[in-house]
Amino acid sequence: MFDIPKSIPPERAAPLLCAGTTTYSPLRHFGVERGNRIAVVGLGGLGHMAVKLAKAMGANVTVMSHSLNKREDAMRFGADDFVATGDPEAFKKNASLFDFVIDAVSAKHDFNAYLRLLRLDGTMILVGIPDPAPLAPSALEGHRRRLAGSNVGGTRETQEMLDFCAKHGITADVEVIPIQRIDEAFERAVRSDVRYRFVIDIASLEKS
Repeated sequence: MFDIPKSIPPERAAPLLCAGTTTYSPLRHFGVERGNRIAVVGLGGLGHMAVKLAKAMGANVTVMSHSLNKREDAMRFGADDFVATGDPEAFKKNASLFDFVIDAVSAKHDFNAYLRLLRLDGTMILVGIPDPAPLAPSALEGHRRRLAGSNVGGTRETQEMLDFCAKHGITADVEVIPIQRIDEAFERAVRSDVRYRFVIDIASLEKS
């Protein structure tokens, strides 16, 4: 169905077809372009791809995470800045700074705090699937801010994403595991202890 460029290793192609498309689609749809300031909330399977893709599009990228130990990875992926959300001053210091916020967090969190990071006419895009959270109209009204959702793109957009990734040398960071370690991988995924996608080694199926 898809023409996988030869420069993309097979074990990294599958994560691109899910995490890559999920983050590429809103970046393209909402018109991210060179010079835009983007905050990526959460540096997980989706977030790390959002950083790589947005940076390749020419955006200035800031990663926002509660995990301080992800700072080094964020900068390695191309981020221009890292903000620890546990810092009580973090949201005040970055208020009205960003054109876009890409929210890749699935756990319940305060949408209003992140909406207030947007500039005039800024857009916050949900690509994670968080639990419901209260939304304060004042967080939207003051600067004509928007809260939007996004879903996986279609076949044409997925192929466009693959070609874009091949052109810019972008791949998903993965941990390749044998099928025999699937239970361990599941437990680690629940603890958010994965860098940044698990891929099962198909050859290990013959040994199971």
